[in-house]
Amino acid sequence: MKTLLTTAILILTLNYGIKAQVVTLDYYFNHEVHRDSSGKISRFHYMWEDHANTGFSIFGDAFKKNGAKLTSLDVAPTVSNLTGSDIYIIVDPDTRKESPDPKYILADNIDQIVKWVKSGGVLLLMANDSANVELPHFNHLVARFGMHFNDDLVNHVIDDNHFEDGAVIIKDNPAFKTAHKIFMKDVCSISTTGNAYPFLKNTQGFTIIAVAKIGKGTVMAVGDPWLYNEYVNGRLPAGYENDKAAADLAAWLIAQVPAKK
Repeated sequence: MKTLLTTAILILTLNYGIKAQVVTLDYYFNHEVHRDSSGKISRFHYMWEDHANTGFSIFGDAFKKNGAKLTSLDVAPTVSNLTGSDIYIIVDPDTRKESPDPKYILADNIDQIVKWVKSGGVLLLMANDSANVELPHFNHLVARFGMHFNDDLVNHVIDDNHFEDGAVIIKDNPAFKTAHKIFMKDVCSISTTGNAYPFLKNTQGFTIIAVAKIGKGTVMAVGDPWLYNEYVNGRLPAGYENDKAAADLAAWLIAQVPAKK
């Protein structure tokens, strides 16, 4: 049955020009390096091809299961080099402790990203707690969409004996159709104004995911890069559904991409 379905999708793609959605992950603002086991300085953290706990390979697989293609962008984003992308993801921009040459999000970068979103781009912005992300410049970008990453720490989890402090219960959310309990620890909360609105709150009522519609596009901001492999590969206690949340979010983001005419 799966083979017949795959064949049918392929025929539709060839005959009617259906294009797979392209999901581009930023490798420019986030370019963390470390010394690997051989002593070589190498990149890591939030990469499609990183299958270790630090990687985004499982989140990437969720997009691929929805028919999307994955790519990355290791230069500054422009309207031109984002033209072929339907979804653009920026995760945890570097601080000086994470990279010897951090690339801050500057005014021209912001103008280019905003133009791309207004034309129909879907933008996912994932921050972190303020000790582990370059918030000042990141906030210049999210401000253009009516959002602000706060310099605080919610869902603080001391150690593996306190997982429940990072629990978030989800009910009747338009994106998370199958995930009902997720784990998101050490998050910065989000303030919203204008067209932006809270999309998911934690138990204490802090906004941890926000959304805004800008022109033809959509922007989602999350207070943590919570879907990296460490927390979607079964390490969590039973009952947490970050794996389902990754699949749900990938499907929702793809659904926000405007239909091509």
